[in-house]
Amino acid sequence: MTQTEAQLEESLIGRLEQMGWTKVRIQDEPSLIANFKAELEAYNGVKLTAGEFERVLNHLDRGGVFDRAKILRDRYELTREDGSRVFLEFFNSREWGRNRYQVAQQVSQAGTYKTRYDVTLLVNGLPLVQVELKRRGVEIKEAFNQVNRYHRHSYSAGRGLFQYVQIFVISNGMNTRYYANNRKQSFRQTFTWSGPDNQPLSQLSEFADAFLGRFQVAKIISRYMVLHEGDRQLMVLRPYQYYAVEGILERVAAGGGGGYIWHTTGSGKTLTSFAVAKLITEQEGVDKVVFVVDRADLDYQTTREFNAFSDGSVDGTHNTHKLVRQFTDHTKLIVTTIQKLNAAISRNQFLEQMAPLAERRVVFIFDECHRSQFGETHKRITGFFHKHLLFGFTGTPIFRENANRSEAVPRTTADLFGECLHKYVITDAIRDGNVLRFSVEYWGSLRRRDGSLVDEKVAGIDTKEFFEDSVRIEKIVDWIIANHARKTHDRDFTAMLAVGSVDALIAYYEAFRAKKAVGSHDLRVATIFTYGANEDDKDANGLIGEPEFEVGPETPQNRHSRDALDSFIADYNAMYGTSFSTKDSLSFYNYYRDIGRRIKLREREDAKPSDRVDILLVVGMFLTGFDAKKVNTLYVDKNLQYHGLIQAYSRTNRVLNEVKSQGNIVAFRNLKSATDDAIRLFANKGAEEQILIPPYSSFVTQFNKRVGELLAIAPTPADVDRLADENAQLLFIRSFRELARLRNVLASFAEFDWADLAMNPQLFDDYRSKYTDLHELTRQTRQEGVVSIVGDVDFELELIRQDRINVAYILQLLREIKEEETSGAPTEESRARLSSALDMISGEAQLRSKRELIEKFIEKNMPPLRKGDDVQPAFRAFWLAERSAAMNALCDEEGLERAKFEELMRAYVFSQTVMREDVVAALRVPPSLLTRRKVVDRVLERLDNLVRTFDDDLDGIDEPVAA
Repeated sequence: MTQTEAQLEESLIGRLEQMGWTKVRIQDEPSLIANFKAELEAYNGVKLTAGEFERVLNHLDRGGVFDRAKILRDRYELTREDGSRVFLEFFNSREWGRNRYQVAQQVSQAGTYKTRYDVTLLVNGLPLVQVELKRRGVEIKEAFNQVNRYHRHSYSAGRGLFQYVQIFVISNGMNTRYYANNRKQSFRQTFTWSGPDNQPLSQLSEFADAFLGRFQVAKIISRYMVLHEGDRQLMVLRPYQYYAVEGILERVAAGGGGGYIWHTTGSGKTLTSFAVAKLITEQEGVDKVVFVVDRADLDYQTTREFNAFSDGSVDGTHNTHKLVRQFTDHTKLIVTTIQKLNAAISRNQFLEQMAPLAERRVVFIFDECHRSQFGETHKRITGFFHKHLLFGFTGTPIFRENANRSEAVPRTTADLFGECLHKYVITDAIRDGNVLRFSVEYWGSLRRRDGSLVDEKVAGIDTKEFFEDSVRIEKIVDWIIANHARKTHDRDFTAMLAVGSVDALIAYYEAFRAKKAVGSHDLRVATIFTYGANEDDKDANGLIGEPEFEVGPETPQNRHSRDALDSFIADYNAMYGTSFSTKDSLSFYNYYRDIGRRIKLREREDAKPSDRVDILLVVGMFLTGFDAKKVNTLYVDKNLQYHGLIQAYSRTNRVLNEVKSQGNIVAFRNLKSATDDAIRLFANKGAEEQILIPPYSSFVTQFNKRVGELLAIAPTPADVDRLADENAQLLFIRSFRELARLRNVLASFAEFDWADLAMNPQLFDDYRSKYTDLHELTRQTRQEGVVSIVGDVDFELELIRQDRINVAYILQLLREIKEEETSGAPTEESRARLSSALDMISGEAQLRSKRELIEKFIEKNMPPLRKGDDVQPAFRAFWLAERSAAMNALCDEEGLERAKFEELMRAYVFSQTVMREDVVAALRVPPSLLTRRKVVDRVLERLDNLVRTFDDDLDGIDEPVAA
């Protein structure tokens, strides 16, 4: 039968022992504490009295997970009973070989309920990594939910040593993910480890080899976890961030040239930059580390995080004097803007103070290095700092295709920084679930003033007069008002509206304001733009310009736009109780920051609806670098191309929760070819299907197919109450959950209509009520301490994999048929469902091989069953007998020793790999060199078929295993 959870656990323990972890028997908290005392003493080379150790425990038993993460990384000064003092260290983050590494299994903890943890990795006696396993075929998210239950029930029990866990690992053998100990995150914040080529290492065996080595675990905890001061949470870097940091550190250590990191927009470049800046400051021979951002990106969160690491590191002032002081004092890490860096090395008043820095070793890290200003400043930096190292991060590098053609010799990212040290493109991020795909809709059937109809989707008109026509703008505003709730899940999210010029923006804002005044909508619309001589965005080339915050003198040319902006800011002040203006650059910049802060704060649990921004209307501001998970829609009425297009679209695709299933793009211009060109440049040819979600019609087809499957399980909502057992309930839960997920996506399309679907809204709501009833029932059984196979199922809208008809469902149908036969009830309906299910199995590659066996059981083993007999034990016995017979036949035909072949099967079930030498060793007669490859390949193929037939996709056949 399929590998049990216990077998998976034993295989992992054995692998960890081979990797140098010392197995230790720890049954409960008293033995955990006793082991910790012994390990702490051995590591620190001291012997503690009972009283001294009690003080150590009291020191450790303080605060929550975040506080304990700090305690772990610090030393404790213990005053001993004889009056002497000793510094105790709990974890060595520098010399990993000095730490002591242990592995324990099934540690019991008595909290609200008594729980047992599968596999615990201890360093110096403290549990720092917790592994939760589920048997093969079970959704991995059930392990995630179980960890969350342990958080509620037992991790803080007793002395709370399990609150020192830094990293959780969850796995069902085939799928493995890791994440930091942070209760506030969702399953979307769990990660798959990968190699440097971004290929996932999902199987537990390969994950263990790459991630769970003793020194690798210590390295991850030491270097690649960030203590997020702002939210007081632990964060762990994802694999591509890890490889980027490693690549930069190697360059710094070698003293060679710089390079750049290409990590797609939305993949966490700022966190990566933070981690690498912190680590570079610890390297010898580096005098300064300078993290350089554009002024627009030096927001409150960046300031808070970097100052938390190094107090005073952020140069948040509006003059260059503080930056120059930081360069000349002992500040090791400096965070500043590119504008002030340029001033510090180019203005005469600072050159004398800065001169000594010219021969110092300074490492520069540029965030969003695709920005145009860096090209203008590059020569000054490289010319001034003779021993510089330059590293850049970008989601959209500059290549020859999208370089600035206004330059005599267009420069690329590689020209400025050197080679790409690591690449993680948008298709990688979408595959890993780190960013969302886009839904792009094109709308443009609008009338000119003369009444003639123009379809911009086809015509591609590109004239200022047409696009800024007031009638056209009013029509678009009407469309947005009518569809905004649908796009933003009833205003739960913020949308941005990007337009091509300040004149267009003013017309749009005034149209929204006029319609609000007459009661056509109550949307909260905010806006910001600059009004200098160069106020119009570079709409002609589709590349987004840089925001400028300097407020210049009022001139006849900018008076209209400045007056309009003052009026719009007055609306903002009235709406939110603020007092911003354009009277000076600082007030204007603070207005910009307040808009960004207000939108970001929507992510917080305590966010107030009255503080929300529904639509942010912009020309170029906020279209690059701005990261807000609560933005899900971009309305576009401007030309975009290449990196400008990808940057703007990517404001919408940050991962948040199950409801945010994609980033919505609504284009009121013909951007189809520009979108395709950008995808080809920054992903690869033919990547459209990976980056863009299918059209509305495709989701309609999927939904209607799922309706049929749901009705096969429960033909009416009332039938949900009659589902025979938890296996049937589990099938219904998963089926309806998928239906709800599809409906969530469908509802975001402007053309969504229930009439297109095979289920009307009333019937959907009736099934949803039954779904909610099951959720409540499951919650109650958990509170009563009852173990249930549906107890860890996620009742939200998210799904790890597509649900499908499986063997457990077939067994449920067979039970119903047998009960109907023995009671004399008609069986036609159940048999029809069985026939349909068998047909579905034939269409599933993973289950096709099982149909013949199931039909054999129905024909030969079902008739002898009597009234009251359970189908499941009979089927299990039949399945085991057939499996054993198939193994005997294979061993006889291939000349394999049965015991050794069983070892091969166990290894294959665990790791999906078998060493060819082990196959040869299992043969009774070793094949000749000429036939060895052919024989081994044949055995491996038959082994794979055997596992697929008898071991895969059998969730629900075995008795439920208590966690």
